[in-house]
Amino acid sequence: MFARIRRILSQFFSNSRTINNEPLNKVSLIVIIIVDIFILINVFTGLDDISRWHISPTEAYPCYSEWQNYRAKTTKDKDYEIVRLSLPSYTNNQFSFRGNYQQAEAGHLGKVSQTCLQYADYKDKIKNSEKQQIIKTIEEKQAKISRLEQANRTIKSQYDSTLLEKIAGQNREQSINQVSAEKAKQTLEENNRQISTLKQETSTLKNELLAQPESISFIAFLKNDNRFQEVDKGYHQASFWYPSIQLGFQSLFLLPLILIALSVHKFAQRRGYGLVSLISWHLLVIFFIPLIIKIFEFLQIGAIFKFLFDVISAIFGGLLFLINYVYILLIPVIGFGIIQFFQKFVFNAKVQAASRVQKSRCVNCAKKIRHLDTYCPHCSYYQYIECHNCHNLTYKHLSYCKHCGTSQVSSNL
Repeated sequence: MFARIRRILSQFFSNSRTINNEPLNKVSLIVIIIVDIFILINVFTGLDDISRWHISPTEAYPCYSEWQNYRAKTTKDKDYEIVRLSLPSYTNNQFSFRGNYQQAEAGHLGKVSQTCLQYADYKDKIKNSEKQQIIKTIEEKQAKISRLEQANRTIKSQYDSTLLEKIAGQNREQSINQVSAEKAKQTLEENNRQISTLKQETSTLKNELLAQPESISFIAFLKNDNRFQEVDKGYHQASFWYPSIQLGFQSLFLLPLILIALSVHKFAQRRGYGLVSLISWHLLVIFFIPLIIKIFEFLQIGAIFKFLFDVISAIFGGLLFLINYVYILLIPVIGFGIIQFFQKFVFNAKVQAASRVQKSRCVNCAKKIRHLDTYCPHCSYYQYIECHNCHNLTYKHLSYCKHCGTSQVSSNL
């Protein structure tokens, strides 16, 4: 296995920096590296664009997060808070929650959940200038309450200091505190009365807002368990499949490029077009790099990871670190499979040699040679190997001796 890996790496670097078995000069190598970087950046940009072609779970179910937060809250003002989110502080009669949700569909695959669109319709019905004015009034009163409470905290924190100033007989004009000791209690009581009044007025305004027919309908819709379960189930299903969909589109982007580069590379090798062969080889490597990266990303967050996560959670409970053990065992197996694939189908010397011998080409560089040439005049590669059975010369990398038919597998290793 290690010999195969060394042979593959040797061939990889040879293909990456030679033209017709001649090493590239430094200028040419720098130019090719710059071109590689430019193409690689564009490949990743294209992958990013195509991965967002299908709408994400958040875009397909835009109401899910807000709705889930509402149901999880236990505060008494949660009804007001959810209605408040339907009334943006800016006044824009053209703005529509439904239209905003549906923008995700423009130029993308997938549809926004119909339940979320109904959710948006309820929010659009709530939104009007009268309710926005109520919200504005409530916020102004809450801001005033905050200022008064802050003033009370300041007075309490400074009270000991003002009392010492009074005992020491210090003039009021020389004090750095806001309120004198004599007026501290009076000011605190006055502020507390104002706070109580403002809170009562705020509560009345909130109740008035929630008593509106549109608000009542919206709250009833939010408390409908069946509707929420429909959105919750759809969101989790979309989240489960979204990484797989992204990998599918990314593969759809990369595979045609890989096949084209591979076809051009093989054609250039057969015809002896060294520069075209070198460039197509670099393109092939560049297109494979993102594909391998995306596959490993998928293994970390995709359907396979979630399947393993669920299985291990069900069997071993909280011992989720076992997923890492599974990957430690699984990744080398996948790596071995990739090596075997390249060894048998991409870098298979026997397949290449058989095709080249039939066409009277060098088994190493694929250049045209005469039938009886022992060495390639282009790359100086020795074309034959001695058969271990009959000791006649037979072609390198072919499975059997052309004289006695004995297997040459051990001789070609």
